[in-house]
This record gives sequence, structure tokens and C-alpha cells, in this order.
Amino acid sequence: MRKFSLYLYKYQKMEKLFSKKTSINCKGQLFDLNKPVIMGILNITPDSFYDGGNYNQKEKILQRIIQMIDEGVTIVDIGAYSSRPGATHISEKEEINRLTPVLELIVKFFPDLIVSVDTFRSNIAKIVVNEYGVAIINDISAGELDKQMFETVSELQIPYIMMHMKGNPENMQKNTHYKDLIKEIINYFSKKVNLLNELGHRDIIIDPGFGFSKTLNQNYELLKKLRSFELFELPILVGISRKSMIYKHLGISAEKALNGTSILNTIAIQNGANILRVHDVKEASEVIKLIEFYTELVEV
Repeated sequence: MRKFSLYLYKYQKMEKLFSKKTSINCKGQLFDLNKPVIMGILNITPDSFYDGGNYNQKEKILQRIIQMIDEGVTIVDIGAYSSRPGATHISEKEEINRLTPVLELIVKFFPDLIVSVDTFRSNIAKIVVNEYGVAIINDISAGELDKQMFETVSELQIPYIMMHMKGNPENMQKNTHYKDLIKEIINYFSKKVNLLNELGHRDIIIDPGFGFSKTLNQNYELLKKLRSFELFELPILVGISRKSMIYKHLGISAEKALNGTSILNTIAIQNGANILRVHDVKEASEVIKLIEFYTELVEV
């Protein structure tokens, strides 16, 4: 009887892993996130913490996108404004100048690719969606750095990723005091979701903001309690790829943090993540495939 109870517990636990009903309307089609998908990072900033400056030539960009597609990417996230701690501020003009040639390449060679643009500026959001068919806006500030963003994404009616952060990229690591980390982040998202719902916007993705306004210990608390955010019944995005919560704890560099990334991505999926935002698509794809296979075996 005890063995049966243990088996039943494991079965129910793994059954929950892929049972959350989450989907978004992407380019007029229902995009299923019931099973985890991969968002591949394409940084076109010269000062990104890990791969800055690597993809600023057309040939390299095309090669990188083809590689990510071959390795199993679902969404390609393009960032032209570095959000690393202490990153250099750039103008709106500089941001769009960095984005335009890359988006033109994608429209020409990969018209069916689901593209997300990492920006907190509503004017940039309008341009990339209306002129280049970008499918998703990924906002690290959840509308805090541009008060027109909520109205803009609601008018555009596109999926919107909103991340938790206190302050801005320049000062966020000075804003790490919380009386109750999880409760405060839930309250933060509750207000944001309500505001968007009032504007008629429903396609929302939550990003708890690993590495943003959090200490090392707070990042791990967030990972451990990730399922707390399932109360919103919205997709959860996790971006922990090669971040300092891995390499600082292990005493290594970001370049050597791939193994740690895969381990934490595994934990993130087990704790409810729907989207993994990563630099290394192949390895993240393997994580998902192995977890799916393991889950199927448990169900048998």
C-alpha cells in the first residue's frame, strides 16, 4: 500500500508538470504553451553581459537564426538595449537603428518566424509590430519606464511579456529589499494584470525577473517558489541563462555556466515554467525532451 501511495504521488506530481492550460493569440493563431517552448536570445547590443557584439553582422545574424531554428527554437527574442546591471543608456533612435536591419533580414528570409522584441519603449513597439510584423513585445519594466506601453500593446493586440524589476537597469541592484519577496512580486503582477485587463488585453506572459532587483539568495527563493505565480493562470517565462545567480555561486564565468543553466532550466520546468529564454537553444531543447520522456514513462 505504501509503495502504491508513493507511485500515485509521483504520478500526480509529474502529471501537473505539463497540465497547465496556457495559450496566447499570436498573429491570429492560438499558440499553445501547454508544453514548454524555447525563446532564443539574439543580442544585437555591443555590451550584453554574455554575447554582446557577436551578432552585429548580417551573415552572422543569418547563421545564428538558422542555427537556432535547427536546434528547436520557437521564438527568437531580439534585444537592442542592454539591460545588464550598469548598462549604457542609449537613445530611442539608436535602439531602432540597431533593430531595423535585423528585422529587415528576418522579414526577407524568415517571414514565418515568431519574433519577440525586447524593449520598454512604446514607440519602438509600434514600429516593430506595424512595420516588421513582430509578434511579441518583451518589456523588462512592465510599463514602468514608459507609461504608454500598456495602452500601446493593448491597441496592437499582441502578446506582452512583462517582467518584475524595481528601478531601472542602472540602479536595480540597489533595490533588493523585500519584506516578503513572493508576496510583493505577486502584488506587483496583480496590479499590472488588472490594468491590462481593463484595457481589454488578455495575452500576457509573466516573467518574475531573475537577476533583476534580486540578490543571489532571492533568485533561488524565486526559483523554488515559481509555482506561486500559477495563480494568475498565465504563461510563465524564465530567463536564467548564464546569469550571475549561476556563475557567482559556482565561482566561474558566464562562459562556463552552460551546465548550471541546464540544471536550473530543468528545475524551472519542473516548477511550472512555460517558456525558457536562453542563449543555448540546443541544450535547452534537450532538457525539455528528456523531461517529456521521463514524464511519459512515469505516466506508463
